[in-house]
Amino acid sequence: MNVLLKFSKAIDNFTERLGQASAFCVLLTVCVGFYNVIARYLGRFIGMKLTSNLFIELQWYLFSLTFLLGFAYILKHGLNVRVDFLYANWSEKRKAWVDLIGHSIFLIIFCIIGLYVTTQPVLQSWGLLPNGTFGTWEMSPDPNGLPRAPIKSMLLVGFTMLLLQTFSEKKNISIIKGNPLVE
Repeated sequence: MNVLLKFSKAIDNFTERLGQASAFCVLLTVCVGFYNVIARYLGRFIGMKLTSNLFIELQWYLFSLTFLLGFAYILKHGLNVRVDFLYANWSEKRKAWVDLIGHSIFLIIFCIIGLYVTTQPVLQSWGLLPNGTFGTWEMSPDPNGLPRAPIKSMLLVGFTMLLLQTFSEKKNISIIKGNPLVE
């Protein structure tokens, strides 16, 4: 049991780091977006092209990373949006049961399906050929675009971390047993 708690603590710590990385991606996304807008209009004004597809694609890569790195963090801290008006009025124990059952039935299965469905396209993006060897990476079809393989790989990271954080969610069991929350 002690090994499982240490493993859970390691997952929680890594999730915290990913949450910080996600927050940093938000700042970078805003900076790149600001640059794109300023460079586009300034470029038109002076008659030069100051931006390229690289910056546009970098902006949506960073935007994607914000979510993919933040999923596990959101689950860990219960920051997800809840639209269930009944849930808000339930006792902590009942909420814990709903979360435990929902995570066990739906979230774990969703993550496993997500990993299953995305693994082959990610490998193909890295250049996996039908004969089992690797060729060239998938690149953006736009001039000066970024390679697709690294950002597609983040799908696997996001699903894996969400799955691991789901297993690490020990607080629901603690609440159900009547123990106080200990982080």
